[in-house]
Amino acid sequence: MTADLSHALIELLEKIVLQNSAFSGNFNLQNLLVLTAIKADPSRVMDYVNRLDNFDGPAVGEVAVEAQLYEEAFAIFKKFNLNVQAVNVLLDNLWTIERSVEFAFQVEEDAPSGQGTTKRRLNISDTIESFIRAEDSMQFLEVIKTAEDAEEYNDLVRYLLMVRQKNKEPKVDSELTYAYARIDRLGEIEEFILMPNVANLPNVGDRLYDDALYEAAKIVFAFISNWTKLAVTLVKLKQFQGAVDAARKAKSSKTWKEVCFACVDAEEFLSARICGLNVIVQVDDLEEVSEFYQNRGCFNELISLMESGLGPERAHMGIFTELGVLYARYRYEKLMEHIKLFSTWLKIPKLIRACDEQQHWKELTYLCVQYVEFDSAATTIMNHSPGAWDHMQFKDVIVKVASVELYYKAVHFYLQEHHDLINDILNVHALRVDHTRVVDIMRKSGHIRLVKPYMVAVQSNNVSAVNEALSEIYVEEDYDRLHESIDLHDNFDQIGLAQKVIIPFEKHELLEMRRVAANIYKKAGRWKQSIALSKKDNLYKDCMETCSQSGERELSQDLLVFFIEQNMYAQLLPLALPPPPMPGIGGGGYAPPITPPMGERGYGPPTTPPMGDLGMPPMPPFGMPPMGGSGLQTFHS
Repeated sequence: MTADLSHALIELLEKIVLQNSAFSGNFNLQNLLVLTAIKADPSRVMDYVNRLDNFDGPAVGEVAVEAQLYEEAFAIFKKFNLNVQAVNVLLDNLWTIERSVEFAFQVEEDAPSGQGTTKRRLNISDTIESFIRAEDSMQFLEVIKTAEDAEEYNDLVRYLLMVRQKNKEPKVDSELTYAYARIDRLGEIEEFILMPNVANLPNVGDRLYDDALYEAAKIVFAFISNWTKLAVTLVKLKQFQGAVDAARKAKSSKTWKEVCFACVDAEEFLSARICGLNVIVQVDDLEEVSEFYQNRGCFNELISLMESGLGPERAHMGIFTELGVLYARYRYEKLMEHIKLFSTWLKIPKLIRACDEQQHWKELTYLCVQYVEFDSAATTIMNHSPGAWDHMQFKDVIVKVASVELYYKAVHFYLQEHHDLINDILNVHALRVDHTRVVDIMRKSGHIRLVKPYMVAVQSNNVSAVNEALSEIYVEEDYDRLHESIDLHDNFDQIGLAQKVIIPFEKHELLEMRRVAANIYKKAGRWKQSIALSKKDNLYKDCMETCSQSGERELSQDLLVFFIEQNMYAQLLPLALPPPPMPGIGGGGYAPPITPPMGERGYGPPTTPPMGDLGMPPMPPFGMPPMGGSGLQTFHS
């Protein structure tokens, strides 16, 4: 019945207060309505609080708190600007620190200057203290977040110590470790992690490292034996020797590299070398280490590191090659020695590029030879001769090139720079060059005489261009050699040579030169001209030899008639007399005919020997025509 009366009262009061009447703003009636609803129908209280304005806020709010209508109580206090009471409800009754902080900052922004009562009341430390006194461990996540936002780590530690007595949560132990670190209580960290706990230490360590709490991170990483993270943490602490020891335990190339780079930046080169030796043995990391050192100008330290890396059994071609590249860039005087000592351990193409960039032509040539790139070696020598040329080396290289054109380029090169050695280089590749082309090159240069020894050496090949070139030289120097050359080597342009040699030589003041002209006529098959020129100089033996070689009966008859008409009977003896018997052989043997001496060189006016009872011999083989009786009688008489 009491409940029914209360509801009836509520209905009556709603009609009086909520509807437009003369008693709508009555203070007592509004108080009665709200208090009745708190006692009889709590669901209506919030609606009344929002709609009514003229009731006793502080008193009604306290009644609502006693009735555990906390949200309604907060709304009443907030409506009547009772901010402290409102915060107390949030903290003490609703246990919501986040809403408390939000509300406190909101009312502080709206409050006049000098009125910071609510914010001062909302002290995080006091709030956490209230949780500790109440031994409330259920809201630990919210408390942790609020305390960390406010950086109240001392109070947070006290709270978390209370919470972990009730709950074994990894979050609680992890946050406790982190909170110890934030207030620099490193001893407590060591003690805490040694006792049983459920903290997620790897995550805590990473968080400490990210927040630059390196001393605490060092403790955590060392405890969980995370040597990789410990090494980089010790680097941050400038404890390089410890970092090296940790990296050694980590056995990770990445860790070695990180510690190495940190040591280089700190100019701790001894520690950097220890780490670097464990990095450069990895082919993929070698270039990165080299670039890191070079970018910081640590050239000597890098070279020292690479030189130290040659000793271990794990050394590979990359180390030898990179050291060669470094020598090429920064220590040229050691490059050639390095190349010769370790040529089989080098990646030659890479080192060739380095030498080309640094313009070390002598070393580049050597590498090309080792890499069997003889064409490149020869080209380098000729293009950069001041620093690369060595005659003996070039001789060895040029015979192995694949491109024939390099032979002729070498001819031009020696002609321009080392003409005194041109015959030597030509003789080296005489078997592969076109002698005609070589002679043509020398003719165009105007220095054909330079290669006379070479042409003499290859004249046995009977090349027309060589024969003609030598003949032109012999014309002015040595008629004996000219005569010999023409006799032994018949491949030349007789017509062209005739224009250059024969016409001037026909009237030459020297007998031997005129004789050469006759010989050229004979080689050219111009028998009559040859015989006629020999007749003028009384070279009758040459006339007979030419006639014999021609095989022409008419020429033989004309020569015989000439001798008879000139009463040169002695010249007929070689034609008429049988050959004397050879010793031990008898009359059947043959010997070459003996030409009577004629002057100092075997030429001169004939002398007629006594004929005695000699008779006319048989006709000589070159075909002397039979003579009539009168001719024979004349001869005998």
